[in-house]
Amino acid sequence: MANTYSKMYVHVVFAVKFREAMITENRRELLQKYMTGIAQKRNVKMLAIYCMPDHTHMLIGFHPSGSLSDLVRDIKTGTTIFMNEQRWFPKKFNWQEGFGCFTYSRSQIPTVARYIENQADHHRKKKFRDEYIEYLKKCEVDFNKKYLFKWLD
Repeated sequence: MANTYSKMYVHVVFAVKFREAMITENRRELLQKYMTGIAQKRNVKMLAIYCMPDHTHMLIGFHPSGSLSDLVRDIKTGTTIFMNEQRWFPKKFNWQEGFGCFTYSRSQIPTVARYIENQADHHRKKKFRDEYIEYLKKCEVDFNKKYLFKWLD
């Protein structure tokens, strides 16, 4: 009987509701560990992760038996519950609906991981909106600006 063999690498991006800068530096690492734990429970390998104050980037090794949408839903739901139970914020925390995902080959993983790990430096030069639209165009993703994340700026 034949098995299924695969290596899929996916860069996932999602944003805080209304892109509010709610994820503080002193809580970033704990949140990243929590997200990694959720991914591991779903047999997903977290290759790189960085939570900016208003959005998150993850690079994952993914198996075709899982659903990417279900994984992102579980991470967003789990972290929302966790952060609200911890009372990290004076108001209720939520992630925006939707996410971006981009696939890469094995040879691109070091470059993408380095890019994700250097998000803080990267965003000193480029706004998240510009970065996200640039990614969509670079990957030739058809999109309507009306249905992108809701932006504060």
